[in-house]
Amino acid sequence: MHNGILSGIRVIDCGTYIAGPASATVMSDFGADVYKIERPDGGDLWRLFPHLPGTPKSELNYAWVLTGRNKKSVALDLGSPEGYEALMRLVKTADVFVTNYQAQLLTKFRLNWDDLRAVNDRLIFAHLTGYGERGDDADLPAFDALAYWARSGLMTSVTGRDGTPSGPRPGIGDHPTAMAMFGAIMLGLYHRELTGRGSKVGTSLMASGAWAHSCDLQAQMLGATFPKPAGPTPINPLSAGYITRDAKVFLLVQLDPEHEFPRLCKMFDAPEMATDPMFATDAARTEHATELSAILQSQFESKDLSEWRAMFKQYDIKWAPLPTIAEVVNDPQMRAADAFVKLDYPGHGTIETINSPIFLEGSDKRKPEAAPEVGAHTREVLRTLGYEDAAIDAMIKRRIAAG
Repeated sequence: MHNGILSGIRVIDCGTYIAGPASATVMSDFGADVYKIERPDGGDLWRLFPHLPGTPKSELNYAWVLTGRNKKSVALDLGSPEGYEALMRLVKTADVFVTNYQAQLLTKFRLNWDDLRAVNDRLIFAHLTGYGERGDDADLPAFDALAYWARSGLMTSVTGRDGTPSGPRPGIGDHPTAMAMFGAIMLGLYHRELTGRGSKVGTSLMASGAWAHSCDLQAQMLGATFPKPAGPTPINPLSAGYITRDAKVFLLVQLDPEHEFPRLCKMFDAPEMATDPMFATDAARTEHATELSAILQSQFESKDLSEWRAMFKQYDIKWAPLPTIAEVVNDPQMRAADAFVKLDYPGHGTIETINSPIFLEGSDKRKPEAAPEVGAHTREVLRTLGYEDAAIDAMIKRRIAAG
């Protein structure tokens, strides 16, 4: 048994794919017992990722090796009374419940916070969403390619519309690394709570970059064969960008094509395409990627993005626009997700800034304040430490302090 700082903490990973479950993986690294709740029929869909066209191929399932490590898989049909009862028994004993299910699924399976705290009022209910919990797009299905990479504007910031790369954007690694640092600090505080002792904690930009790039790195470590760089035609037309009639660019992502591709064909009023031998399987779609990409582009350029937006929702198609920076800062869903917050700034009235992406229900965040000038609080703080004004003046005069 691992005697890490989180040893004895019981975590239920009731999510899918990466973002929610990966947070439980990190907790398992520090000794937490993590119980992975999966569908009896096939398990977590993330297990299927390496089989998709355009992904590295290896003998071992690198996606699952990476994110499923240390966990205990519990396969339950949560739609059945027996499966639900089994999960509730586990919830009674748990410390943390991690999920990234859409709100409609949480309601369907009776897994909302109100449902679970009635069973265990000491439970930490950690809900990771794609687009926040409010707003018109709150319950859209999301992947990191859609909500994080495309909708945030990152994709169009680091690549041109013709696919040519550009330099990294400011802070593109710093801010995610800051969240890893935040987690490390909280881990240190928890260690102190248990032991009464302080500790050294840390992370690095390189380690955080490796964690962000971990799917491909894990595949390389397992000797995977990577596809050659794509030419004008994407390797996988079901995970690619397209242009609409009004010249808007968007990203289509279908990671479960067995179920999703027929819906796409039905949306085009061409259901027979789903069973066409040229497109009916992953292998066939890879072989005929040029033809399929051309068909999809011809369909998408027949309507404006606003028309497709409504149809995507009707047919449950996973997608995201590729906005410009100007469009990102005017995106109402950003405000609904509390990604932006207002700040009163002296001399400039009320402005907006980027909110930190962590929220605790029932606990309001501090209202943002303008960043201070150098030494703005030196005197105030030194006085609380017992310094007299004369001593503070002397320190400032000698440039030992500034204020």
